[in-house]
Amino acid sequence: MTQASEPQPLLSVRDLSVAFATPRGPVRAVDALSFDVHRGRTLGIVGESGSGKSVTSMAVLGLHTGAEVTGSITLDGRELVGLPERALNQVRGRRIAMIFQDPLSSLHPYYTIGEQIAEHHRVHFNSGRGQARRRAVEMLAEVGIPEPARRAGEYPHQFSGGMRQRAMIAMALACEPEVLIADEPTTALDVTVQAQILELIARIQQEHGLAVVMITHDLGVVARVAHDVLVMYGGRAAEQAPVDDLFARPVHPYTRGLLDSLPRLDDSDEEPLRAIPGSPPSLLDPAPGCAFAPRCPRAAAASEEPRARCASERPLLEGPPGHTAACHLPAYEGIAS
Repeated sequence: MTQASEPQPLLSVRDLSVAFATPRGPVRAVDALSFDVHRGRTLGIVGESGSGKSVTSMAVLGLHTGAEVTGSITLDGRELVGLPERALNQVRGRRIAMIFQDPLSSLHPYYTIGEQIAEHHRVHFNSGRGQARRRAVEMLAEVGIPEPARRAGEYPHQFSGGMRQRAMIAMALACEPEVLIADEPTTALDVTVQAQILELIARIQQEHGLAVVMITHDLGVVARVAHDVLVMYGGRAAEQAPVDDLFARPVHPYTRGLLDSLPRLDDSDEEPLRAIPGSPPSLLDPAPGCAFAPRCPRAAAASEEPRARCASERPLLEGPPGHTAACHLPAYEGIAS
């Protein structure tokens, strides 16, 4: 009896590095990053500002003009790194779509919502104006915009923040993509609207079998929508695990610090939130060892030899299958480095 092979990832990233030239020297914003995303699953990429989350998503879409991008990004086995611009344009929006953080700056103020969604559809399907217009109204209805035919004729400033984000989701889905990248899609929204947007993305994923990459600094969002989690720090992968394992058994001290900084229902009102001390590292001159070592409480409490190792030797992603961390001094003792 032959054993069924594991499903292949739809989006696969291997040893991705992105460097930008600056007057002060190159900035390696992403450094040897690898991850997979499967159909019907959500990967949450989490970390502080400057950790490389958005740079990674832009690299997947080939949007870094002038940057040095190395490594491999494959979509259903097709290599995207190094593709000519014309070929990339056939992938962007059609097979991989993106929801940006600020819909007001992403939507053109001079064109109606319906015109912008219709134009997106016409570019990729060469459809007529009437067909594209009907598709725009159909997508606005799918994302929960009331009176979609009328609202399609309105401008972005006439929509609320939550409705603009729904319109961005409608535009992203208009061409039936296989991968949806959501870059901080709920940051500027209040809690109620945030919950509605997350529920909308989850419903659409379930109905269409999308692979979703959810980029956020909010672990609460990750806990709600993600199947798998990639924690980034200083442009590198700090920890990768299924979401339940990550919250139950965080290995990397940085992950532990992120979780400890979340407010808890069982905390007393007088107890302050526990912040991670220090600041994220400069990517102009990265340390040779663990990027988190200067802020790491375990490194600070360790004896001289392991502390020196943290400062001088870059840790590798290690651990049992499915849950790996780049740490010499793991916070969860059940997983040794």
